[in-house]
Amino acid sequence: QVQLVESGGGLVQAGGSLRLSCAASGIIFSFNNEGWFRQAPGKQRELVARVTYGGRINYADSVKGRFTISRDNAENTLYLQMNSLKPEDTAVYYCNAVIITSTGEHAYWGQGTQVTVSS
Repeated sequence: QVQLVESGGGLVQAGGSLRLSCAASGIIFSFNNEGWFRQAPGKQRELVARVTYGGRINYADSVKGRFTISRDNAENTLYLQMNSLKPEDTAVYYCNAVIITSTGEHAYWGQGTQVTVSS
């Protein structure tokens, strides 16, 4: 059973930084796309940053230049470094991964971690 466990959220003042982590566990053959999404109250879940199997990275326009997605292949962990945080970044952040297992390709979600940016 594959699981994604997120950590690193919290309360920070505007201009501050946080680093989110998403650790994958279970029997994993390989990863395809991985990414971070967020959902603010009353809004739809939106893509924040994504890295493809080939290493291509995409960011939402609202976070370009402030957020950095990366991964540690040895630890099966995905990161999101968030700098210069703004109150509008407040949301629940979810990691998502498309993973190849013994039963094929599946999409998984983490449980979410709250990020709150105060003004």
